[in-house]
Amino acid sequence: MDIRIKVKTSSREAGVRYDEDSRLYIVSVVTAPIEGKANSEVIKLLAKEFDVPKSLITIKSGQKSTIKTVTLNK
Repeated sequence: MDIRIKVKTSSREAGVRYDEDSRLYIVSVVTAPIEGKANSEVIKLLAKEFDVPKSLITIKSGQKSTIKTVTLNK
């Protein structure tokens, strides 16, 4: 299953929520987008949100963008 997400880096709190208007999951991460650390945190948060192992989540496109397509393999 592919989902589209928007990442907000350097947030005060980490979390995941769904935005009905944009039809995107908004993923807020505490880390800055340096050396893939934010992407790692995104995968960790999505794994917790969808109750799947981190190994089943991959960033399909948008590795260096705030809008990403993520694949969840269940």
